[in-house]
Amino acid sequence: MVLYQPADVAPFIIGHSRAGGMVMLSRRHMLAGAIASLGTSALAEAPMRSYRPIPRVNPRDALAGIIARAGLSGQVGVVLGDPATGQVLESYAPAISMPPASVTKAVTALYALETLGTAHRFTTRVLAQGDVKDGILNGNLILAGGGDPDLTTDQLAQLAQAMQAAGLREVTGDFLIWDAALTRLDQIDPTQLPTAGYNPTISGLNLNYNRVHFEWRREAGNYITALDARSDNHRPPVTVARMQIVDRNVPVFTYTRDGDVDAWTVARSALNEAGSRWLPVRSPSLYAAEVFATFARSQGIVLGTPRIIASMPPATELARVDGKPMPGLLTDMMRYSTNITAEALGLTATSRISSQPRDLATSAAGMARWAAGRAPGTAPNFVDHSGLGDASRISAADMVRFLQAPDVMQRLRPLMRSINLVDGNQNTIRAGQAAVQAKTGTLNFVSALAGYVRSTGGRDLSFAIFTADLETRARTRDQSDEIPEGARAWSARARRLQQDILQQWALRAY
Repeated sequence: MVLYQPADVAPFIIGHSRAGGMVMLSRRHMLAGAIASLGTSALAEAPMRSYRPIPRVNPRDALAGIIARAGLSGQVGVVLGDPATGQVLESYAPAISMPPASVTKAVTALYALETLGTAHRFTTRVLAQGDVKDGILNGNLILAGGGDPDLTTDQLAQLAQAMQAAGLREVTGDFLIWDAALTRLDQIDPTQLPTAGYNPTISGLNLNYNRVHFEWRREAGNYITALDARSDNHRPPVTVARMQIVDRNVPVFTYTRDGDVDAWTVARSALNEAGSRWLPVRSPSLYAAEVFATFARSQGIVLGTPRIIASMPPATELARVDGKPMPGLLTDMMRYSTNITAEALGLTATSRISSQPRDLATSAAGMARWAAGRAPGTAPNFVDHSGLGDASRISAADMVRFLQAPDVMQRLRPLMRSINLVDGNQNTIRAGQAAVQAKTGTLNFVSALAGYVRSTGGRDLSFAIFTADLETRARTRDQSDEIPEGARAWSARARRLQQDILQQWALRAY
């Protein structure tokens, strides 16, 4: 009986040992003995067994097979590259240009980092236009935004406290708002539904990612609603938005503009016993001004009705609150994919280069030119800095070329989120040094992933996996749902395809 047989060794049973067991010698051992006893003439004899080589699948063929088995509608473009040499190791339809979705933020992060520098911080200030004497400002008070996309209600509370601590007790003039540090955008992408909180208005003065918190609860058969600017420590109510519950089934929400007020309605049938969600704010400067005035009043300082000004007059700083340091801001943007942060950073970087604020289309085109210069040979086309607009285009080959440009990996990789390798049951696969750091990108019927993968052999590689079914996306664009029918299932298949490709790369001993 043969207890163990390696694949490439066939044993012979030639007798019994003194202990009664079988003695097994392989053909390899017998041939060695025969050659030793017969001399070199034995080498001319025909082999006793012909071995069939184990077939090796070409990596390109393996990649094509994985994509074919995924059965994903639309187009797929894939590239694996080596940053150390600049070579392309594997590819599939590398030149097809597709929407990068939020993978755009990887380009925006480097654009902002190299244009603004690591020391850059957004600042929100309170200024006095006039003289302050005995705690009384005989003139106007100015709330001046610096474009901070991360400004919170708690920080406005701190700013009001700092203003009072500076000795201010009364303002005789007007309450002015300056928000021209960035060009105002009503929406990042006008094709999105108005209820999408990830498609906010952008201005030089932003608050809470330019979203208002809508909360409801049922009491005695009726609903009680509230709209506020909540943060960790405060919940000031606001009047720049209002909500009305109406008897209908669809749509769930409607939005209209009533002067300076966001007028919302919600279908009664869509509300459960209690819940909440964030809704976009379309007058972010007035939103921030109202919240700031609430905190100023709590400090004994009464401000008048806010008025937005187009240019900044000569004024003296009374208080300020600095935003998050650039490295932390970029890390949060990359890991949580905050669209407002990407747009504020991109617009600010372009403003630094051009010495004046630019509109979104001009700024995005400027970033595309910068990227082409940063990675010669690339030809991206961006319509924004966040990837929310599906008219942006870049190929997998160009994305990898950008990721492999000098000094890019060492700057971008630490900002990216770690992506676990998981099997079909979502169990984490752990294999030596294998690791993935990447930026994800998702729109309805668009899924993108790009970044860096470390193989089990410890080799650092760059990659881009772009998938898109633009025909289905266009066909379902007019549906009233934020996520149309079929989009979730398509995205799940796209993510599984990404996993299957990544595992082939990571677990191979490159």
